[in-house]
Amino acid sequence: MSVDPMAYEAQFFGFTPQTCILRVYIAFQDYLFEVMLVVEGVMLKKLDSIPGCKISPSQIRKCTEKFLIFMKEHFDKLFAKMEEVLLQLVLNIPKNVLLPEDRVQEQYPYSKEEFQALQDELQQLQQQCRAEAAAGQALRAELEEQKAVKAELEKILQCFDGLESICREHGAGNFKESFALLTQCSKKLQDVLKDVEEKSKKMKQHDQLM
Repeated sequence: MSVDPMAYEAQFFGFTPQTCILRVYIAFQDYLFEVMLVVEGVMLKKLDSIPGCKISPSQIRKCTEKFLIFMKEHFDKLFAKMEEVLLQLVLNIPKNVLLPEDRVQEQYPYSKEEFQALQDELQQLQQQCRAEAAAGQALRAELEEQKAVKAELEKILQCFDGLESICREHGAGNFKESFALLTQCSKKLQDVLKDVEEKSKKMKQHDQLM
């Protein structure tokens, strides 16, 4: 059996020529075995019909096996010649023949160096695509975060609007002015509270000394 991969032929036929020839060989061999079994059966029937025949079925089987070996040896020699003819003249695509799907290579030929350059460029483009995809994912995550912050700010604004409405209902005037006044009052209260805490600490220290 030929060891040539014959890849171009496999591309055209859809199977390797060696596989085709192997299947033909197996089919012929199976047919040969079946024929020998039929011949053996006919011989046994003929011998049964001959009175006084001393040839036993086991002797017939030995003769059949010898004849089968003889036939198989000659068959293998003939098939080797047939295989050579099939591979060279039937299942072989000449070197000057170009398949239709490969004619684009004839129109746009390229060298190994050019092909490698295209491969490198393709790899760079793939890396850029992956980087852009990662950047897009990061932007989407940032956008979701901004949406969450915006929602919180809207809640705060609604709260301020509610406070301003309450201030107007109670005649507190402008909310900004009221808020500034509340801030000042809160700071004064914090100062007073801090002063009270300091005086309380001093009184405790004085009582301990007494």
